Amino acid sequence: MPKLVLFNKPYNVLCQFTDRDDTQASTRENLSDYLSIDKVYPAGRLDRDSEGLLLLTDSGRLQHQIAHPKHSKEKSYWVQVDGAIDEQAITLLRKGVKLKDGLTRPAEVKKISEPDLWPRTPPVRFRKAIPTSWLELTISEGKNRQVRRMTAAVGFPTLRLIRHRIGKWHLNELQPGEHIILNIN
Repeated sequence: MPKLVLFNKPYNVLCQFTDRDDTQASTRENLSDYLSIDKVYPAGRLDRDSEGLLLLTDSGRLQHQIAHPKHSKEKSYWVQVDGAIDEQAITLLRKGVKLKDGLTRPAEVKKISEPDLWPRTPPVRFRKAIPTSWLELTISEGKNRQVRRMTAAVGFPTLRLIRHRIGKWHLNELQPGEHIILNIN
């Protein structure tokens, strides 16, 4: 029976079990600092400067179903952006945004109140004169750093990015560094 691990990846943690960058003076935090489960591998990626739900599995078939673009698993994010986002920017995100590597698929986007989250270390920069806004953004593709590039393209750079859902799996109450293991039929 395949295992599926739901892990809340903390900020600044690599999405791999080793640090392959030999140019670093010290080893950066990676999955092995939080998980000691044999033979599980990430099903998809989450950038080092992003937080939230990461799925890992011991099943190549399940990993493919979750991560491969042809399966178009929806991924939902809570996104804190720099500035008071307006309806024009939200409409552009909903229609699809032109990036260097092409037009993104339309996204589901809504402005939300700040979610009840754990504090981030280090904290997001605070500027008294410039407000921030929170969005819930759902995409069904996975271009490199897509959400960050989308919000920047419409004039509202991402300050904090937390993935809270992949397909039917949710972060729920998992705190950073915590995980649960599910057996998948």
